[in-house]
Amino acid sequence: MKNLFLLILILFWLSTNAENEKSKLVVAIVVDQMRYDFLENLDQNFSENGFKKLIKGGYNFKNNHFNYVPTVTAPGHASVATGSTPSTHGIVGNDWYDRKEKREIYCTTDNNYENIGGNAYYGKKSPKNMKVKSFADLIKSSNNNKSKTVSISLKDRGAIFMGGHSADAAYWFYGYDKGDMITSSYYMSSLPIWVDDFNKNIGNVYLKDWNLLLKPEKYVGYESDNNNYEKYFKGKPNTSFPYEISKLSSLNNGYNMIKETPYGNSLVTDFAIEAIINENLGDDDYVDVITIGYSSTDYIGHNFGILSLETQDTYYRLDLEIEKLLTFLDNKIGEKNYTLFLTGDHGALEVPAKLRDEGVEADAISKSKFKRSVIERLHESFDSNNLILSAMNNQIYINKDEVNEKGLNFRDVQNRTISILKEFDFVKEAYYSDFFSSENQYSGYEELIKNGFDKDRCGDVIFILKPNTIFYEDRGTTHGSGYDYDTHVPLIFYGANINHGESDEKTFINDITPTILSLLRVDQFDHNSGRSLFSGF
Repeated sequence: MKNLFLLILILFWLSTNAENEKSKLVVAIVVDQMRYDFLENLDQNFSENGFKKLIKGGYNFKNNHFNYVPTVTAPGHASVATGSTPSTHGIVGNDWYDRKEKREIYCTTDNNYENIGGNAYYGKKSPKNMKVKSFADLIKSSNNNKSKTVSISLKDRGAIFMGGHSADAAYWFYGYDKGDMITSSYYMSSLPIWVDDFNKNIGNVYLKDWNLLLKPEKYVGYESDNNNYEKYFKGKPNTSFPYEISKLSSLNNGYNMIKETPYGNSLVTDFAIEAIINENLGDDDYVDVITIGYSSTDYIGHNFGILSLETQDTYYRLDLEIEKLLTFLDNKIGEKNYTLFLTGDHGALEVPAKLRDEGVEADAISKSKFKRSVIERLHESFDSNNLILSAMNNQIYINKDEVNEKGLNFRDVQNRTISILKEFDFVKEAYYSDFFSSENQYSGYEELIKNGFDKDRCGDVIFILKPNTIFYEDRGTTHGSGYDYDTHVPLIFYGANINHGESDEKTFINDITPTILSLLRVDQFDHNSGRSLFSGF
């Protein structure tokens, strides 16, 4: 009898523990422009309950990379969400040239829908250009659409692609004259009351002055707060703290300034918490999904660089946002009742001017001058100034109509374009686009181009910049390459059914979706090109 009673207790404990380990909510966090080395270089000032809690309680994949180019926001979020690369999901950049429409297009624009809040340009959006479904789509279809997906970011492309095609809601920030979280009629006909209520207080709560969180000596590896590497805000003659945002906003696109301060991330945390509460996420037996995109890190990184006081301060404040979110999730959903992952959508290069002053060969090239130079040299060869339709994502789109009208040979124009590109000392290599349409075996950088190549959306000539070279102004920095500083981003899984550990094995961004689906025991997509990083589920 005693043994039987003990057996019953054990079975009861196992069943209770199993219930605690059942995920009710997937929390997908994408930090815009977060390099992996930020986790290690800045950890001395992180709290114990933010990033460190995820690392100490979760599984840290320390060698996680993007396996395609260009490494920019829209392809980054689409690849995280779908478990595939741009060659499959079709989001080949934030923008690309559309040959049918004969114009450059933005990745989420869809004139079939209307703005709900904000203005027309910022609201006419949908995920139509993403060719495949997201992990959230498959989770919903696995339970007959009884679960719910809400996706949030300061950027529309961050919210829309992470939410997938069947999201119940995707929200993003419109600044300028209003300062509202908005959406598209793709999702709903009007904003919920709770969103309207939240919007009423955005200006008062988040448009505020910015000073250092810590004492200056706590920050890592900076020489001067005011320097020649960082961009100025209009109305401020230097790049030193403090930033009187309340005074500067009228000269810097109004409420848009919120995005360029750490308080944009605070807004996202608070809005995500309100979404979980008001949409009853994680409240029933069907696993829900919330995706959270922290984008202020990207705006600030572009403006100020990798190890600036501004960027460091933003990450120390983001650490506190992660702490706030985790505390809420533990209390509201339960410590073992949600599954969370955190990653980045790309990294970034340090400001080239700063690297040069440190003795590193680096450069920032004017894109407009570069394009004009290519056009001029093609004119010398073919007597036409209209052979280039567009130059973006390190690709050249050739005007085939002009080629035909002038009676030129298309391959000759391609050949000449490639030879011109190779004359620039900052170009490492250039290729015909059809090189990447074949079934050849690729390796190194060529494999990254292949994984990012869609023949209908990419250019006719593709080129590689040398390391530490960007198309940008001399102040500030950007990203987009296949070098480690752009590809190496964090990947941490935490929560239900996640044991503590870490790995130096190389993993890829398209491994995230297969891993989440495996943890939830949901069937995989056919288009997943990644793999599940955990076994035994």
